[in-house]
Amino acid sequence: MRVRKAVMPAAGFGTRFLPATKAIPKEVLPLVDRPIIQYAVEEAMASGIEQIIIVISTGRSAIEDHFDSNSALERWLEERGDIEMLRTVRRISEFGPIAYVHQKEQLGLGHAVLMAKELVGDEPFAVLLSDDVMLNPGGPPVTRQLMDQYQAHRGSMIALQQVPAADVTRYGIVRPVHTEGRLVEIGDLVEKPSVDEAPSDLGVLGRYVLTPKIFSMLESTPRGAGGEIQLTDAIKALMQEQPVFGYRFDGERHDAGTRLGWLKANVAVGLQSDDADEFRAHIRGLDLRD
Repeated sequence: MRVRKAVMPAAGFGTRFLPATKAIPKEVLPLVDRPIIQYAVEEAMASGIEQIIIVISTGRSAIEDHFDSNSALERWLEERGDIEMLRTVRRISEFGPIAYVHQKEQLGLGHAVLMAKELVGDEPFAVLLSDDVMLNPGGPPVTRQLMDQYQAHRGSMIALQQVPAADVTRYGIVRPVHTEGRLVEIGDLVEKPSVDEAPSDLGVLGRYVLTPKIFSMLESTPRGAGGEIQLTDAIKALMQEQPVFGYRFDGERHDAGTRLGWLKANVAVGLQSDDADEFRAHIRGLDLRD
């Protein structure tokens, strides 16, 4: 069955960016001229996804507002004759269809994915964590790469990337049982292991293609640390019934969920923008001495 739907969890409090995220989700913080989540939405659409499901928290409507039309703004731009920006703004409201699910309690990533069960139905689907900004200019989007691998192997796919040994404590780390090119069959998945206990240097990043069986696994997954339902635990349970693969994707990833990562992502996106030459010259001219 073809992958047609994508789930994007966006209901967290964004505590690393407080006070900026006191009133708005971190997913609408800007990367240059677009909110973080728009990059994920554009990646999904470019990958051939037909419906996007965004899981949001109750009472925070900024994401819905961003992807909705704004007739007053469009009229103002039209009256000014700013047709190029008018087209840009109208294009945002033409993504989709986009559906929204409200997560009333913050019970973890696994719970957020479970909230989308009724809209996903009994078919495979993608999960995109918009904090992980994936850039692959000139090549297929990371989500498309995973979708293609799913079609070829008919098993859940997880985006993988080699991480420095000192950083394995920040990621879910897989234990490969078989590797063929970029494809890895996963035997186990350890969440944030110590450096000495990490089964490999392949870290799980924020793109997945999952079979619908994951929902029954999530429903039976007990709450873990902090009372949250962990997606990692459900994937480990899924491995007992179905093969789960990892794919060492082609592309550049930036962790926009941290302040430093967000700054780096802005630089990376800025160096691909229309102002790249001037921006590059500005960076070169900075005095970076301590």
